[in-house]
Order: sequence, then C-alpha cells, then structure tokens
Amino acid sequence: MSVTIKDVAREADVSPSTVSRVIANNSKISDETKERVNKAIKKLDYYPNVIARSLANNSTKILGLVLPNSAENSFENPFFIQAMAGISIYAQRKGYNIMYSFGKDDEDELSLVKKYTNSKLVDGIILLVSKSKDSCINYLKESKFNFVVVGRPENENNVLWVDNDNFDAMRKAVNIVINKGYKSFAYIGGPKHWTVSKDRLAGFKQALIDNNIPIEEDIIIEQKEFNEAMGYEAMKKILLSKTPEAVITTDDLLAFGALRMIRKEKLKNIGLVGFNNTPLSIYQNPSLSSVDINSEKLGYRAAKLLINSIEKEENRVNHYIVDTKLMERTSTKRK
Repeated sequence: MSVTIKDVAREADVSPSTVSRVIANNSKISDETKERVNKAIKKLDYYPNVIARSLANNSTKILGLVLPNSAENSFENPFFIQAMAGISIYAQRKGYNIMYSFGKDDEDELSLVKKYTNSKLVDGIILLVSKSKDSCINYLKESKFNFVVVGRPENENNVLWVDNDNFDAMRKAVNIVINKGYKSFAYIGGPKHWTVSKDRLAGFKQALIDNNIPIEEDIIIEQKEFNEAMGYEAMKKILLSKTPEAVITTDDLLAFGALRMIRKEKLKNIGLVGFNNTPLSIYQNPSLSSVDINSEKLGYRAAKLLINSIEKEENRVNHYIVDTKLMERTSTKRK
C-alpha cells in the first residue's frame, strides 16, 4: 500500500494537519518540527497527493507551456528545446510541473489557452512566441490570468516578458561581418508576423544603412517557418537573382539549409551567419558563425517571472533582456 499522510504524522509524532502545513512550507511551523516531518517524509518515501493539494490550496503547481506548430516541428528546432530546459530547471526548483501543448495555428493556440484558463488545469501560462495582434496575449490580459511571453509583445503594458534585444543583436552581428570586408548582403528570415522576425530584419537593414551599403529587397527572403528546407529554398531564390558576398539568417536551421544549397552549387567564399548558436553549428562545414541568444536563460527567466507572479512575490521588473554574442567561426572568415 502507498504511504499516507497519517503514516508520516505517526512517524514524526505530529498531527496530519501539521504534516500538511510543513508540506505547504507554513512559516508558523518551527524549524525543528519541519526537520522532523521532512525526515519522516524522506524515510517513508512519501509523495503528497497532488490532486488533493490542488483542491485544498486552489493551486495545481502546474505551468502550461504553449508552443507553435506541431510537436515534430517544435522539437526539430533546438531553440525550443533549450528554452524548455531553462523553464524546467527553475520550475522544478520551485516545485512546479510543466504541461506542454502544441498549436497547429493561431486559432488552435488560442483554443489551448482557453482550455487551460477555463478548466483551471494550470496556475500560469508560458507563450514561447510573440506575434503581431496576438490573440492569446489579448485573451490572457482580458482574463487577468498569470502568463509570461518569451518574446517582446507589441504592447508591453501589463505583460510579463523575456527576450533579447533582437534589433541590436542583429545590427551588431552584421556590423562585425561588414568590418571583415563583406560588401553585399542577402537575408533569410522567418515568419513575418513574429516580433523576433521584425526586430531582426530592422536590425539588419539599419546596419547596412549605417555603413552605406545598399539594401537589396530582391534578396531579402522571409519564410513561413524556421527550418532547413526553408533555408535551402530561400538560398535557391537568392542565387537566381545574384550571388551575394554574405548571407545573414535569423535561425541556424535556415543557415544549415542555405549552406547545403551553397555547397550544392560549389560556391566558395560566401559569408554565412546564423542565429541561436545551436550545438550543431560548430560541426557544419564550414563551422557556422552564429549569434548566441542564451536560449536556456530566456526560459529560466520566463519561469521566474511567472512563478513570482503566481506566488504574489514582488516583480521589480516586468521583463528581462538577455545578452547576446556573435560566436565567430569559419563561415565568416575572409580568405
């Protein structure tokens, strides 16, 4: 039979209600009693009944994580995996579990958010993408439900969010490449309605303007998804127009696809930059220069903001900006 709270109380020589208060970390319980109860819990290998605690405390200790697209597409992109790792590290430290859901499109994501809020399945929600006219953000704000966004929202009022300064990260990266002597640039980006895509494209264009380099709109390609196939097709379109000296992408998977097309055409000395600094970047041929956005830290900070809000701890800020750095490798080395 499974161990009950009464067994723990008997072992620690306290009442069952005292055990419950210790589990809830009640400040009125003495340290000596807490130590005795926790020793009994560990000795008996006792696990509190989560459902019973949820009913008693009006809290599930579960965070809902809503990812874009299917599970298969999300897990292909290391950014989501690394961000989820950061979320899980902080959530576990604070005693929270994660419930993952994957939306096929914007409407499906909103449906998932409504299911979470209306059924009280979770204490708070993490959105892993910020979009233009984001219906999920608008709904959660109106519902006054605890949530956080990984990505800068269009309207920052009353929204907890975590992001990089994507405009500045891209501008700095392109400036570094320009200083190596590259003079013509193509660009491969992701979904137009994602805030991250808008900010990175704006940063790319600003770097060219600052250095008096022409912006060639015909070799600026924005794709529907961040994946290798889209990068390959975008590079194919670019090469039909011209052969640029360098290609800037907004995701390593796009860069991997572009590199595959470059190799197929046996082109050399084309500079290439990715974003996210995924583990496979260093193993490309040539190794890929990529902007490290600290994906795990983004997830960690998002979980911290959300749990502080749920537990009504003071959030001194409503957002965090996480640092970035271009990791220079062979793909931007001038020969």
